Amino acid sequence: MSDYWGSRVPRIGVDLGGTKIEAVLLDDNGVIEARQRVPTPRYDYESTVAAVAALVEDLDRIAGGACTVGVGTPGSVAPSTGLMKNCNSTWLNGRPLAGDLLRRLGDRVRMANDADCFVLSESVDGAAKGARIVFGVILGTGVGGGIVVDGRLLAGPNGIAGEWGHTPLPYLRSDCENREAKLNDRSCYCGRTNCVETFLSGPGMAATHYALCGESREPRAIAAANDPNSEHTLELYCRQLARALAQIINTIDPNVIVLGGGVSQIDALYRRVPELWCDYVFSDTVATRLHRAAHGASSGVRGAAWLWPPDYNLKLS
Repeated sequence: MSDYWGSRVPRIGVDLGGTKIEAVLLDDNGVIEARQRVPTPRYDYESTVAAVAALVEDLDRIAGGACTVGVGTPGSVAPSTGLMKNCNSTWLNGRPLAGDLLRRLGDRVRMANDADCFVLSESVDGAAKGARIVFGVILGTGVGGGIVVDGRLLAGPNGIAGEWGHTPLPYLRSDCENREAKLNDRSCYCGRTNCVETFLSGPGMAATHYALCGESREPRAIAAANDPNSEHTLELYCRQLARALAQIINTIDPNVIVLGGGVSQIDALYRRVPELWCDYVFSDTVATRLHRAAHGASSGVRGAAWLWPPDYNLKLS
């Protein structure tokens, strides 16, 4: 790994999830030297801060000294206020998480959205290593996204770069997919209707299958089944994903799109989606590659640790 990425000392990454908090000690070659997990103190902000700090201090002891710390969160820091926003772990919203961790752990903490950490991990030493423009997608309980350009996370003035899950699903009910006409509008927790997340998340795919067939099945069971109903649902999901990703290709023209989250384990996506997105991309050919995450469920916590190359440009003030 090049000297750009590290200072040859261990670093700590923390993934602050809704049900668990995971922390790892990562060396400069991307090897996890230690890993710890604790349940997330749900709906208890002060205990959540204390749990993150305790994990970091435990890994400091293992490392033999204070390490740099990167934290991936289920939302983002509002640049105008320094407070958390857009967290599905709602007890974090409106709270000064970054400031509280800086006060607790010192000036060695950096923070980013968990989807940003995911795509950073895959860009450094994962499925998109060496690619100049990378869009990362988490297809899980929700839908998240992040963008890396020339090895750095893209950060805008609103702190929401890559929040593709809360844009409308394009061409809903307007193409040749007659089955899609049977789907009702879907309300999103963000207050809008027919967000990408409401169709392309794991629960979104399951809801589509139930709406079309009256059967309750999880996404991987749908993909594994050999019956016409499941095949129709999977094909429609692939078409919806292709249409939504085509908008990303038309906007930022990435070299690689990396998929993570539970739905990303469906093999058919990597064959069918690139076949379908050609109908919606404004180009005669599409060179963008679609890959499964190399580090799987560990990408988020690894990416949090990678928030600390020596000249990285997202340090919190």
